[in-house]
Amino acid sequence: MGLLLHVFKWDKRWQLLHKCDILVKRSIKKQAASSTKLAEVGRLLDAKEGKYDTGQLFLHRIFGYRGVILFPWTARVYDRDLHNPSRQTTTTTTTVTAAATTTPATSNTEASSIIVKAGHSDNSTATTSAAPQADAAASAAAWQASTSTNTAADAQQSTTKVGTATPITSNNNNNNKASAVDAKEVKGKTQTFYQVLIDTRDCPHIRAQTEAVTFLGNQDSNRSLYAIPGLDYVAHDDIMPYSSNDKQPLQHELFDKFLTHTPDAEPPFVSQETLKAWQEKNHPWLDMSDVHKETTENVRITVIPFYMGCRETPASSVYWWRYCIRLENLGELSVQLRERHWRIFSLSGTLETVRGRGVVGQEPILSPRLPAFQYSSHVSLQAPSGHMWGTFRLEREDGYSFDCKIPPFSLESKPDDVNAPPVGGASSTRDDSD
Repeated sequence: MGLLLHVFKWDKRWQLLHKCDILVKRSIKKQAASSTKLAEVGRLLDAKEGKYDTGQLFLHRIFGYRGVILFPWTARVYDRDLHNPSRQTTTTTTTVTAAATTTPATSNTEASSIIVKAGHSDNSTATTSAAPQADAAASAAAWQASTSTNTAADAQQSTTKVGTATPITSNNNNNNKASAVDAKEVKGKTQTFYQVLIDTRDCPHIRAQTEAVTFLGNQDSNRSLYAIPGLDYVAHDDIMPYSSNDKQPLQHELFDKFLTHTPDAEPPFVSQETLKAWQEKNHPWLDMSDVHKETTENVRITVIPFYMGCRETPASSVYWWRYCIRLENLGELSVQLRERHWRIFSLSGTLETVRGRGVVGQEPILSPRLPAFQYSSHVSLQAPSGHMWGTFRLEREDGYSFDCKIPPFSLESKPDDVNAPPVGGASSTRDDSD
């Protein structure tokens, strides 16, 4: 990748040395196929327990890209593993298959653009059922009900009860001891995240969409979405700070518009009024509030939902959300994402099922060397709130397949604000639920 600091100057930082050594190896391997060279970009700094300041340069701990911090967000993190550790090794539906006779095809790791469509993609199927009543009682009952139905397809890929704390029913006595954790019972813990810019030189080499931050433009059509390339949200623990003597250490079209080089400051990049105005104006659709995590069979799923706004049509009001999902393999065996299965409940009284191959046109492999993959997608409802939950079907390299739970999360609307295209080049995009 050619984006790491000179490791031989990092004495007495063994944990960081280990992680950077992995990235250095990745860069060296890359040289076999190209003329990319490993270059020193700065000096690693000690990690901070407190918040990092605007203008701090960093390396992403998981994806390895160079970035700069714009401003912090405070979010509530709901980690279901902390409330039910057995979930890390328990799945709702598991299928043991014979060892694969052929090696799975390598997934395309290049970050793909968001492609938004009305409806669903050709490789996914969706079914919608209407609830008898769209009142509060029916909505609560639908949220509290198990996702399993009378259909054979749902019997094969059922999910746990997400609204009550009653035990999960099973013919296995050991499974009877497990209980479903109510989303309301999982207490959130406050953590710091950061809005950051990604160095455009690193975008082709990372396994995360670089057009993941989207917004609704001032258009009559409720299907028009725009993306700002090179924006991301990064958890405090994923920040590896470093310093650089370069006056232009990062390549991004918004870097000079948002930050100015001030040698006497620490860090030496100070926010301009443009950044403050941009943050204030676009706060409604940038704001993050909740983060949801859950681990199944050593694969951790993290979901961050964002409310984007409402678009009025003559027939109805359509509410939009985007959600960012990270899959991270914490085990020693590689796994590949094969299928997705979503349940989407709207307070208008509908429960929709979406199934399809892979996500965003890919079936990524999560290996010990490249353990993570991150993408964003969108969902629209004809109601101001709803819920989503589901599973990813994963296949391990030894042939073992299992359903990895996607933690349930709420889709909550906010008072609508007028959205305007932000500073910088925003590209039009189309998407569909993945």
